[in-house]
Amino acid sequence: MDVVDTATRSRMMAGIRGKDTRPEQIVRSFLHRAGLRFRLHAKLPGKPDLVLPKYRAAVFVHGCFWHRHAGCRYATTPSSNIEFWQAKFDANVARDKRVSRELRKEGWHVFVVWSCRISDSRMQSLERKIRRG
Repeated sequence: MDVVDTATRSRMMAGIRGKDTRPEQIVRSFLHRAGLRFRLHAKLPGKPDLVLPKYRAAVFVHGCFWHRHAGCRYATTPSSNIEFWQAKFDANVARDKRVSRELRKEGWHVFVVWSCRISDSRMQSLERKIRRG
């Protein structure tokens, strides 16, 4: 049972941004401070959040709820309209896999940063991985 009415829930969901989210801004800020230069939302399959052409690296900053981070406490399923949500989540996960496969086929290194796992140590690890290729 939802704690808010349908109109309020609709307004809340419409306010969820797809670009320039706080987790994405944190990752961008860290990589920029580390001297890595990138482009935003390049016209590649899946429109990666960050693209580092020099390293042929595509970075996706995924929200745990929308992209179903396995085992994450934020990857919950709403209790109402379960069939709709399950289909939505399944489609998101399938699209993520397809996009990663396409990018790798085109010679790109694909990195996924989960929003619940953004920390300095994990960002340093991401930086090392990108530089190594």
